[in-house]
Amino acid sequence: MNSPWNCRSAWFGRLSVNLPKVGAHLFEDFERSAWRFETQPVYTMPDEAENFRLFREGKLRLEHPDGWWHKLVRAKTSSGKSMGRVRVIRRPLNDYVRYQFHRGIPNNIASGEDIRILDITGLSLDLPDQDFWLFDDATVLHLNFRPDGTLIDREIVKNPDLDIYRTWQKTALEHAVPFEDYVRS
Repeated sequence: MNSPWNCRSAWFGRLSVNLPKVGAHLFEDFERSAWRFETQPVYTMPDEAENFRLFREGKLRLEHPDGWWHKLVRAKTSSGKSMGRVRVIRRPLNDYVRYQFHRGIPNNIASGEDIRILDITGLSLDLPDQDFWLFDDATVLHLNFRPDGTLIDREIVKNPDLDIYRTWQKTALEHAVPFEDYVRS
């Protein structure tokens, strides 16, 4: 499958700038699993600005997930590979997180992604503020953001201490709950 990841942001919107294709191949080539640790309070993406505005005005409806990301997730998960993430949040929820809860996360789950919510309000966990992908428990891709949530770049971590990333993943998964359970509570 030819992925447009090389010109897309970390969530699913098109970037207004042309970033290097760093890490694009990882989404095509992973053999077993792709897992994301997602920490930013806001992800600022030009392609979703209009939908975000409509959401805040109460005019955005949930749509069938048919974007390139959803196609990639369906293809990978239908071939027996796993894709998942833990979305870190803090209460009170900001407008962007509510938007993700309304549109982004349900569409990604419908496509086959396992998404869990880690509400760290009042918790003290040894976890980073760094967004990253962990592929096949062996390759780490950092996603670097400006304070406003704009993606700066992606970087493949050279010689990562995989034990620390696996520990962060384990800690996040132990404290996170499935999205549907979090929304119900």
